[in-house]
Amino acid sequence: MIRHLRSDWQDAVMVCGKCSKKLDGGFGPKGKTSLAKLLRKALRLGKGRKARVGIVETKCLGVCPRKAVVVARAGEWLVVPAGTSVGRVALALGLARPPAARDQKAA
Repeated sequence: MIRHLRSDWQDAVMVCGKCSKKLDGGFGPKGKTSLAKLLRKALRLGKGRKARVGIVETKCLGVCPRKAVVVARAGEWLVVPAGTSVGRVALALGLARPPAARDQKAA
């Protein structure tokens, strides 16, 4: 019997696990954290099916850039160089607003 499970995901982001493994992390202050883990932590999205956005580490996505990680989101793929700030990645994925937009809203 097929069961349906509820999920709070509004979007899903796939991060290439093979690229992450080749970089041995490559992100965060010391360059040792994987991009998927850093995105989940920095954006405070929640865990598992209760998260607002699902960030899933996949098998190889087949692009294989050097010193970068491939990130895919419905219809859009990004090649993210090692060391790129998580804020910049979140902005490129549309998961965060630019700093100026946040400041104006607070005012």
